[in-house]
Parts: sequence; C-alpha cells; structure tokens
Amino acid sequence: MSWQEEFKKAFAVDKPGEAEPSKHLAEIVEKVAKAVARRHMTTPALMALEMGRPLNFVAAQAIHFFRPIISVVLDTRDIKEFATFLEQRGSVEYLCRRLEHWSQIGPDAEDTEGASDAQSAPADEGDGPSQ
Repeated sequence: MSWQEEFKKAFAVDKPGEAEPSKHLAEIVEKVAKAVARRHMTTPALMALEMGRPLNFVAAQAIHFFRPIISVVLDTRDIKEFATFLEQRGSVEYLCRRLEHWSQIGPDAEDTEGASDAQSAPADEGDGPSQ
C-alpha cells in the first residue's frame, strides 16, 4: 500500500447516518436495551448517550473499564463487540432508537416489529387483549 493510500485511511471517517450493526451485534444491542428498560433506566441512559455523543469513542473505551459491571448483562466477547460498535459514527442513534423502542413496548414484550423497524408506532402497553 502506498503512503498516499495510508494517509487517506488515517483521516477517513464513517459516513453520516445511523450505524448498521451485524445480526449478532444487533442481538447484543437488543440485550442491552432490554436490560436498561427492565431496570427503568431508559431516560438516564438516553441523557447520558445524548450528552456524550461527541465523545462516543471515549465512552466506548470506558466500557472496557466498566467491564466487571457490564458483565452482568454481556459476556466478555460481547462487551468487546459492543464497545467497538459504539466507536462507530451513528451507533448512538441506533442505540437510542432501540432503547426508546423497548421502553415503549416493555422489555418482556414480544418484538413483532423486528429490530430493523423500531421507528413505527409503539405497541399497546396493556397486558390484556386489545378492545
């Protein structure tokens, strides 16, 4: 590889917009979002993500520091993949969207919409049949 190609790569940035995780990574994000929603911590999590948006790379590195706490929800391999995902531009938007989705329908509800369609209308929150 020539020095010009290496120089181009050194200053490359991800394209704007929401990050598209792999299938396995989407499952990890779902697991994290459900755990946050189950603990009723969606609002503080969204606030922290939005405030730290410009520093998402630093936040991703902090995940490695907090590995013992996060290991309650994810295993070591998944923590590393999740931290790598958060380093990407657009990952915060994706994570916020999934947190809001699980907060609206409840963490124990069936996800009939799928991970790729979280922006559609929220499901009814009642436990009984709809009227």
